Amino acid sequence: MLLGRVIGTVVATRKDEELEGLRFMVVQVCDFAGEPTGQTVVAADAVGAGTGEMVLFAQGSSARQTVLTHQRPCDATIMAIVDEVEVNGRKLYDKATAL
Repeated sequence: MLLGRVIGTVVATRKDEELEGLRFMVVQVCDFAGEPTGQTVVAADAVGAGTGEMVLFAQGSSARQTVLTHQRPCDATIMAIVDEVEVNGRKLYDKATAL
């Protein structure tokens, strides 16, 4: 899984029927402190994430392992909303104090 921040949404009124009911978010890949690393992806949202939130997302075949995306043509899926990140005993991100 990768860390990212939701920076926007994608609306597609015409799409393959397998994608009906999915919500799509623009996610910028981030480091452990929440700083952008450059790459941006469109991900199906399986957890109800909102713009500005730090999330965990998976790409490739792992993206199709949620109940919502099982057997659907998704290459990236948001699977969790991050509350905090701690590395080597140091808190690098805390949702309560972010923003």
